[in-house]
Amino acid sequence: MEDRIIGKHVYGSLYGIPREKATDEEYLRGLIARAAEAAGATVLEVKSWTIPGEKGGVSVIALVLESHLALHTWPHYDYATFDAYTCGDHTDPWMAWRLVVEELEPKHYTVQYADRSQAPRATAGLASR
Repeated sequence: MEDRIIGKHVYGSLYGIPREKATDEEYLRGLIARAAEAAGATVLEVKSWTIPGEKGGVSVIALVLESHLALHTWPHYDYATFDAYTCGDHTDPWMAWRLVVEELEPKHYTVQYADRSQAPRATAGLASR
């Protein structure tokens, strides 16, 4: 196998999530920590903030050895976004996504995937200067 960086990025929007979950900072901190573990990532630190006001919400960021996970909620709109970016063959951000969707119970969602891996060495030098 070629030696290169393997990056996987799953991100999406969750619509119609229960307001009591979208406003519970402690619950969301725990959810993101569990999501990182489900992805096989190594949690270094989890930070969270409650943003006040009618259009405020909760933001949670998990710094993992392999990159990061982030969740932002807007309870006024029953809406949240989730982002899981992990590196390494041993991680699977889809597992984090599945756990977040299962626990936040959105009425519907959209999800995207981006391969953030390093280009093979044979072509990597073409773009460098």
